Amino acid sequence: MLQSYFKLAEHGTTVRTEVLAGFTTFLTMAYITFVNPAILSETGMDFGAVFVATCVAAAIGTLIMGLYANYPIALAPGMGLNAYFTYGVVLGMGYEWQVALGAVFLSGVLFLILSLLPVREWIINAIPRSLKMAISAGIGLFLAIIALQNAGIVVASEATLITLGDLTAWPAILALLGFFVMVALDVHRIPGSVIIGILLVTGIGVGLGISEFEGFLDLPPDPSPTFLQLDIGGALQLGLVTIVFTFLLVDLFDTAGTLVGVAHRGGLLDDKGRLPRLRQALLADSSASALGALLGTSTTTSYIESASGIQQGGRTGLTAVVVALLFLLCLFISPLAYTIPSYATAPALLYVACIMARGLGEMDWTDVTESTPAVITAIAMPFTYSIADGIGIGFITYAVIKLLSGRPAECPIAVYLIAVLFAIKFAFLQ
Repeated sequence: MLQSYFKLAEHGTTVRTEVLAGFTTFLTMAYITFVNPAILSETGMDFGAVFVATCVAAAIGTLIMGLYANYPIALAPGMGLNAYFTYGVVLGMGYEWQVALGAVFLSGVLFLILSLLPVREWIINAIPRSLKMAISAGIGLFLAIIALQNAGIVVASEATLITLGDLTAWPAILALLGFFVMVALDVHRIPGSVIIGILLVTGIGVGLGISEFEGFLDLPPDPSPTFLQLDIGGALQLGLVTIVFTFLLVDLFDTAGTLVGVAHRGGLLDDKGRLPRLRQALLADSSASALGALLGTSTTTSYIESASGIQQGGRTGLTAVVVALLFLLCLFISPLAYTIPSYATAPALLYVACIMARGLGEMDWTDVTESTPAVITAIAMPFTYSIADGIGIGFITYAVIKLLSGRPAECPIAVYLIAVLFAIKFAFLQ
């Protein structure tokens, strides 16, 4: 049955290879089960409920990708998007987390509609590559400053806004240790480098007495504090239009880039470099975002860590099904999630930030009309402490520079439209 449904022979793989690939992918992204609740709980959301929502949303989204699109790609609440949810929308702009969940749901529904229409290719292709890379890198830099704050490595300063914290404090020392371990393990291609680093730092912290061990196994927490608690009506306010748009824009480009990048690494693209069953893959991703909001978590999206499973030989949706089942098993380790402190998840954020910042190296640095807006986009996100504002500043910068450089035709109509909308937002909706 597995052979015929997933077409294993046609893809040159076996059940054993797919299972091993699924375990590999899961180990590389399992950190999200600890990190996502830690981030979203800062909004006032119940940690245990978010833990359940994270595991279930990841499992459902990955199952849809595996069974419907037949791709070895796993999904979970996205890094960067969860930070925008917490630090941008709720803590930054002052909206209730229920309203933010409503905005995530609306963005997922819009993504679903776009996935059904031919316009999706036009939107993806209309945004210049330099801005796409800059958005990814900027989100990485945004994650980096959050990670450094959580570890106490960077602290507030009245004189210079931010300054170096106390590097002799245990949280800072353990966070740096965790970061170095993650990088070293990844260099040696050891699966699960991030989760190993998190657990190692947590164990040392418990041993030193600066954290308490809450246990390992238990029944899943109560999901009701966040389940179906989204406020769609509140998310329809005029001021939240740019928030919904930001969730949609980041998820759309992140998904498209991840799908193509992972598929290319696994040799899954056709002879024209296109992704077969793109519509099914986008539908899986967009429906997972909407379902995740109903469950009580930020945007669920495709994970670039899926490439680790593909490297192990995974080629079909059976790999994704294995990942989904492992996420469901995670529901029973909630006490471990409660044990993990912020200084143990901080190095994971910092390491993911370093990976995302690679996008800056893929730009055309010889053309200042491309590189300058990209750099502005990337640095505006951490400096304004807002992914949405960074994107808006980047699009406006790109449009104005192209216009004043006498090369207006090189700027797509879509970019001009987005730039005008953000300019209106900055002028009248701040």
